Amino acid sequence: MLVLVAPGQGAQTPGFLTPWLELPGAADRVAAWSDAIGLDLAHYGTQADAEAIRDTAVAQPLLVAAGILSAAALGDISDVAPGAVAGHSVGEITAAAFAGVLDDTAALTLVRRRGLAMAEAAAVTATGMSALLGGDPEVSVAHLQKLGLTPANVNGAGQIVAAGTLEQLAALNEDKPEGVRKIVPLKVAGAFHTHHMAPAVDSLAEAAKELSPADPKVAYVSNRDGRTVKSGSEVLERLVGQVANPVRWDLCMETFKELGVTALLEVCPGGTLTGLAKRALPGVKTLALKTPDDLDAARELIAEHA
Repeated sequence: MLVLVAPGQGAQTPGFLTPWLELPGAADRVAAWSDAIGLDLAHYGTQADAEAIRDTAVAQPLLVAAGILSAAALGDISDVAPGAVAGHSVGEITAAAFAGVLDDTAALTLVRRRGLAMAEAAAVTATGMSALLGGDPEVSVAHLQKLGLTPANVNGAGQIVAAGTLEQLAALNEDKPEGVRKIVPLKVAGAFHTHHMAPAVDSLAEAAKELSPADPKVAYVSNRDGRTVKSGSEVLERLVGQVANPVRWDLCMETFKELGVTALLEVCPGGTLTGLAKRALPGVKTLALKTPDDLDAARELIAEHA
C-alpha cells in the first residue's frame, strides 16, 4: 500500500521549480494558476532568492503548485493509486487536491488566501519556529510550555517544532530541554499553528464559504489527530482550523502503520517527510520527488506498492 504525501513550509529552495517547468505542458499550467491567484509562480520558483520565497504569502502557493505539478507528472490519481494521502501543514491543501476534495485552481486559490492571511497575522508580533531534535517528547513539551512556547508540530521520529515569540525562542536556545541535542531555526516567518495565527482562521473561513468540496476519493489522513476523514466538508473545516492548531504528524504516521502502508512517496520539494518516515516507519520504502529525474524510480515504486 502506497501513501502519497506533501511537505510543508520550509521545504522550498531557490530554483527548485525550474526542472519541472521543462516538462510538457507544465509551464502553461503554472501560468494559468499564476493568473488565477495573482502571483507569478514561475518567477518565484525559478528566479527568486531564498529570502523572497521565505515570505509566507509566496511560499505556500509555491509549495502547493509544485506538489500538484510533480504528482501530475506521474499521471492521474487513479494511475498513482495511493491507498491514502496526507500533507504536512500547508501540504494538507496539496493532499486535498490529490484526493479530489478541491480541484487544482480551488486549492491554489485557498492556499493563496491562507498565505496572505497568515503573513498578515505574523506581522503583528515578531515570531518564529525552531525544531528540537532528540529528547523525550513529554519532557520537551512540558519544557516548551514552561517557556510560553507552543509545540506547534509534533513530527515523531524525535522531532518537535516549537513556536512563539523571538524572545521565547531565544530563551529556548539558552535553556534546552533535557536530552535535546540540537535546536534548528526554521525558514518560516511566523509562529504557525499557534494562537498567534487566530486572525488567519477567520479569513480562511470566509474563503472556504466560496468553495464546494467533494468527498475524498482516497483515504485522507488529517494533521489534527491522524484520523482518516471521509467528508469533503469536514476536510475543509479542518483545513481552516489547522492554521492555529498543532500539526500531529506523529499521529499521521501511526495511522499509516495501522493502514498497512508499505511505501511512502513524497512530492516535490520532497525530503523532509521521507526523512521522518525513515526513522519512524522502519521497513516502509520511501522516495522523494526532488526533480523529474526521480520520476522513473517513483513509477517503479508505484508499480510495486500501489
